[in-house]
Amino acid sequence: MRHLRALCAIADAGSLHKAARQLGMSQPSLTTQLRRIENALGAELFSRERTGCRPTPLGRSVLSRARPLVSGMAALVAEARVVAGLADGPRLRIGSTASRALVGWLRRLRNRLPGTDISLHMDVSANVLLRMLAAGQLDVAFVHEVEGCPLLVPEGLERRVLVEREPQFISMARDHPAAGSPVVELADLAEDRWMVDPTVDGEWDGLRRVLGAAGLDPPVLHGDYLTAASLIAVGEAVAPCQPTSGPRDDMAIRPLRDDPLAVRLLLFSRPDGLGAGAERAGAERSSGDAVFADLEASYREAALRAVDYRRWLAAHKSPLLHARAA
Repeated sequence: MRHLRALCAIADAGSLHKAARQLGMSQPSLTTQLRRIENALGAELFSRERTGCRPTPLGRSVLSRARPLVSGMAALVAEARVVAGLADGPRLRIGSTASRALVGWLRRLRNRLPGTDISLHMDVSANVLLRMLAAGQLDVAFVHEVEGCPLLVPEGLERRVLVEREPQFISMARDHPAAGSPVVELADLAEDRWMVDPTVDGEWDGLRRVLGAAGLDPPVLHGDYLTAASLIAVGEAVAPCQPTSGPRDDMAIRPLRDDPLAVRLLLFSRPDGLGAGAERAGAERSSGDAVFADLEASYREAALRAVDYRRWLAAHKSPLLHARAA
C-alpha cells in the first residue's frame, strides 16, 4: 500500500519534489522507491521530463488499479478512527495552511466547545489537506487558493468563502528604497531577487504569471519562507507575504500597486458535518456555521491588528472594517 500511495502522489503532484514533500519524505528516498517499483515491474511507470513526471501508458494502467485501493484503505482507516474516537469523547480535527487567524480561531473554538479535543494539522499544500478531509482524516480544512491556480477539490466537499480576494503584500528589508513608499510598484522590485516556496500549491505559478504580465524576469530563489525571512531582512531577497503579517524591526511590509497578487481564503468541510466526534459536543455548538463565524471573527481580529492591511481595508472601503466582532 505504501508503494501504491507513492505512485498516486507522484501522479497527482506531477513531480517527484512535490510528491516527496506531500509524503513527508526526501526526494532521493522517493526516487529510490520509484526505481524499485519500476524494477519489480520491469518497465517505467513515469517519464521524467524537464517540466516534471508524466505517467507512461503502463503507469496509467497501474494508477487506474491503484487509486481505488488507496482510496478504499484511506476510508477504512478513517472509519476505524471515527469508531475509536466515539469512545474518547468529542473532537474536532482542523487542517490549515499558514494563517495569522489560527491563534484566535483556536481560542474561540476552545471557548465554544469545552471538553472537545481540538487538533491542528498544518501543511503548506492546500491540496493535501483537501484530500485528507475527503478521506475523513480531518473535519474542516482552512486553505488559500492562489488566484489563477484553482485547487484540486475532491468531489462532495462543501465550501465557504472567508475572503473572496485577499491581496498579497511584499516583504522587504527595512532599508529597501521602496520601503519608503506606502504602496510599491512592481517595477521598483525589478532588480531584486524574489523568493518563493514552490511546495505551496500555486505559489510559484501565480507569481510567475504576475511577473510575466508586468514584463519582469527577475532572479528567483526557491525555499521555505522561514529561510526567506532571514534573507529578506538583510536585503538579499523580497517575497510575497500575507497582508496580516506582523511587523518586524528589520523588515517592511507594503501593498503592491493595483494588487496583482491575490488569494482566496476558503473553509471546506464534508456534507456529513464536522464528524461524529464533534457532533457529540452538541449540534448547536459544533455547527459548521458557528465554526465559520469563529474563523471570520479571528481573521478580522488579525487583519485589523496589521497596520498596513488596516489602511488598505480603509482605502478600499472593505466591509471587514465594519463587521460585527464575535
